[in-house]
Amino acid sequence: MKLMLGTGLLAVALAGLSTATFAQTTPAAPAAPAAPAAPVPYFTGNALGLPVNPAADGVFNPISSNVKVFGAIYATESCSYDADRDLIVAPARGANQLVQTNNAFVALINHDGSVNTARWIGVQNPGAQRDNLDPPLILNEPFGSDIEGGILYLADRDGGTPDAANPGQALPSVAVIRKFDMKTGAPVGEIKVEGSGWFNDLEVAPDGTIYASNTGTGGDTPDPSTWQIWKITPAGEASVWIEGEPLFQPNGIAIDGDGNIVVVNIGSDDVQTFSATDASLLKTEKAAQPGNDGLVILEDGTKYISSVMRGGVTKITPDGTATLIAENIPSAASMCYDAGANQLVIPMNANNGLAFIPLD
Repeated sequence: MKLMLGTGLLAVALAGLSTATFAQTTPAAPAAPAAPAAPVPYFTGNALGLPVNPAADGVFNPISSNVKVFGAIYATESCSYDADRDLIVAPARGANQLVQTNNAFVALINHDGSVNTARWIGVQNPGAQRDNLDPPLILNEPFGSDIEGGILYLADRDGGTPDAANPGQALPSVAVIRKFDMKTGAPVGEIKVEGSGWFNDLEVAPDGTIYASNTGTGGDTPDPSTWQIWKITPAGEASVWIEGEPLFQPNGIAIDGDGNIVVVNIGSDDVQTFSATDASLLKTEKAAQPGNDGLVILEDGTKYISSVMRGGVTKITPDGTATLIAENIPSAASMCYDAGANQLVIPMNANNGLAFIPLD
């Protein structure tokens, strides 16, 4: 009986094994491919309130008037003043390219530093949400910014991402000027500059000509050939406009009332004015500190310079007199003039904040 029972159990077990094995080895029918998602019309984020993204029916409820929010500043390198909205435009660089691409966004900030719109451009998450917009949104790591002719120009870059073939290395970075419509926030074109890895600051002339700084290398092994100011025509033709001395790691750049190009350097205290016609050096003034980044020029010719290395803000009057008007601001980067409140606004880079200096 034991033998017969065992044989029966063995037969049942073998039958079960045979069935399981057959089930496991028979290939499943291939799944039907998922239909591609329909493109989503491009949209920007709402001001503080709910919903954050615009609702299809247009319903929006603003945040309570007794609530004030601060923040929306992350690794912000520059700012610009939007005269139409009377707000400060603050591009946030987001994550580094080695961590995640297409992660940057643009916030709108009130005069007192509180948040108007936490994510105006870039409310969508990186990946499918941005890729599926019509037009798609690409914004990686914007540094310099400027508003001209109703367009927001951002000094962005592509590349700088992990190199799969060489672990621990990054792919080459390429400078890209990205443009956005100030009314809609929608992308309206880009200019890729293959000869430059990135731009630090930029300034746009009324005719659409772009001047951009390539700071280059300094320290113990300075290379003057990397100290450059680029000129990009309205047609998108890019070329090195100034290279090497008298530049010394150029950073902040602006256009004065005469249409000339003014540059401040990280490597020195020089404030240099170049002719827009032939790039000749017209004038050199001295800031109160070296290591400069931000540059603002008012209509009367007064210049303000922020030192990202030393933390001070210099005022240079039209007669060339330089005065230190503020000190010890951490990482005082590429500032802007907030005409609506008559103040300087200074992004503090990795400190994730803005500094404000009222002007008399």
